[in-house]
Amino acid sequence: MSKGSFKNTELIEASLKKRYAKEKRFQWYGRLAVMLGFVFLFILLFDIVSKGTPAFTQKYLLVPVHFDAEVIDVSSSSTAQELRAGDYAGLAKKSMRELFPEVSGRKEKRQLYRLLSLGAEYQLQDMVMAEPSLLGESREVWLLAHSQAASYLKGQVTRDVPEEERRVKDLHMDWLDSLQQDDRTETRFNWMFFTEGDSREPELAGIRAALHGSFFTLIVTFLLAFPIGVFAAVYLEEFAPRNRITDLIEININNLAAVPSIVFGLLGLAVFINFFELPRSAPLVGGIVLSLMTLPTIIITSRAAIQAVSPSIREAAMGVGASKLQTVFHHVLPVAMPGILTGSIIGMAQALGESAPLLMIGMVAFIMDVPGGVTDPSTVLPVQVFLWADSPERGFTEKTSAAIMVLMGFLIVMNAFAIYLRKRFELK
Repeated sequence: MSKGSFKNTELIEASLKKRYAKEKRFQWYGRLAVMLGFVFLFILLFDIVSKGTPAFTQKYLLVPVHFDAEVIDVSSSSTAQELRAGDYAGLAKKSMRELFPEVSGRKEKRQLYRLLSLGAEYQLQDMVMAEPSLLGESREVWLLAHSQAASYLKGQVTRDVPEEERRVKDLHMDWLDSLQQDDRTETRFNWMFFTEGDSREPELAGIRAALHGSFFTLIVTFLLAFPIGVFAAVYLEEFAPRNRITDLIEININNLAAVPSIVFGLLGLAVFINFFELPRSAPLVGGIVLSLMTLPTIIITSRAAIQAVSPSIREAAMGVGASKLQTVFHHVLPVAMPGILTGSIIGMAQALGESAPLLMIGMVAFIMDVPGGVTDPSTVLPVQVFLWADSPERGFTEKTSAAIMVLMGFLIVMNAFAIYLRKRFELK
């Protein structure tokens, strides 16, 4: 081997080593990026779950209650309406004074009453309404604790923090410690989080109204966006002529998919509420706005699914005498349906997590009642998260994280359902 060819071989080997080294470094950069992504995702999920898990439990205090008719301001002959209007808040306060007879002074008594939730009086009211014979009797009743008292019982607030920096004062902690020593505290699953609407009190707030609002909004969104999006995709892909007009339509559809969601909210406010005078803060308007936002996604994914159908299927159908319409609806669409459904469900999942356009049409209102239809005032789960996140009370912090956990659960279910449908249709 000549000296020149030896040098060339060395140069080639050195070049190969550099290329292989670059390739290995690139692979490690990719692995590092994936690992960092998982680390940040784990930190985010851990933060949400750790903050939201306490919201799924409630604290109760065992209080001896004497159902004194004079305190409630009713009698055994009172009507149901009179029983409902009784002074059950006074009964709850009297029971707490009897539980801690050493507490004196107006200021200390007011602090004592804050151990119980405002929902305690409604618990007592429900008991008397269901069983009027309770009047004059005494019973041990588990009453709902206030969110601040519950935060101490859950270990979220400790004495290590200076008293002036926390809402749970030393007096509250002393009383709660006494109740714990006497086995007068209990932890229960927070069913109210799923069965009640919003409330000013954290321990009484729930997501039922937001869940119903989200359901009605998504129903309207699906009924409008899915058929219009699929038929638009079919027409553009199979029937529309190739000219400047269709090219312009395709460009605009792609551009609409990148428009910020709040712009659709402004459109809904200007057109559907101000011009057409549709009801404000209603799932009907929210569904229309979200359907406009979701349409480009459904059209684009549906067209991609239709394009992926093998030309041989079209040619075989046309070869046996099928018309263009029969070819599309009997052969092309069934084959493309897995991709169409996957894209549609992903678009619906995107709509479920949107809050900006719904804020613009007034779905940020404080809603306690569960909506019964698409025209009733309501809110949705992402907006409920926004409202709770803006509240200063500590109890709403855990409610915010818990609502995010529920929302993420729905998104995971919807994406899993999309994967299931795709696999099932592919098998067919």
